[in-house]
Amino acid sequence: MLIGLSAERSLMSFMDHYTEPDFTTVALIVIEMQRDFLEGQPAGMIGTTAILPRIVRLLQAFRSAERPIVHVVRLYLADGSNVDLCYRSAVEQGASWVLAGSSGGEIVPELLPDRFSRLETQRLLSGHIQYLWPGEVVIYKPRWGAFYSTPLEDYLRRAQVSTLVFCGCNFPHALRTTLYEASERDFRLVLVEDAVAGLYEQGKQELRAIGVSMMGSAEVVARLERCRADAARAAVKEQETGEDGPGAR
Repeated sequence: MLIGLSAERSLMSFMDHYTEPDFTTVALIVIEMQRDFLEGQPAGMIGTTAILPRIVRLLQAFRSAERPIVHVVRLYLADGSNVDLCYRSAVEQGASWVLAGSSGGEIVPELLPDRFSRLETQRLLSGHIQYLWPGEVVIYKPRWGAFYSTPLEDYLRRAQVSTLVFCGCNFPHALRTTLYEASERDFRLVLVEDAVAGLYEQGKQELRAIGVSMMGSAEVVARLERCRADAARAAVKEQETGEDGPGAR
């Protein structure tokens, strides 16, 4: 269905109530931030190295807020049997891109919690979740979208998450596909503009049209910290009310 610009704006205004991010029930989704995708590496993506500091800051904020974090990875088998058709011949002929068990397939170390060692590749390839830390996990995806044949949706539903904040690489492929999949599942969506490799203006406009909020990393961190502060004040007020209530002495 095609919608004219004025009608689209009117529609988006009507939909704001449903698409407004809720940072009290938010999770961070980090897409394909693996060593081989850094610039200068075998499958390097332009802009991936530059976004690292902002993703580190996002991770710190979500850990401090004790909100769920999901690292989503690709892992190719050396024989090419689990590789997308468009890349399968290249891997069969020796391209060593994010191979299972290789150093290039590992998540960039700066993004990981303390005391983490290596990805449990067999566990991940079998469709299971790897737990890194309370509330922080790794999930393997076999194709572009992070919801396709993965436990991601079930994990998020069990964690009572309503809003997803996305960062990582590479926008035209994995991130874009995953955002549409998430929209189909009625999650509220945020794309962190300065923490995404390969982002372009037309893509942003198309995502806004389906209710995706565009934010910078500083705004996301500020929103998260504001929610924490509000929750702390509410807890203090509740405690004070309890102490001054009918049963108080």
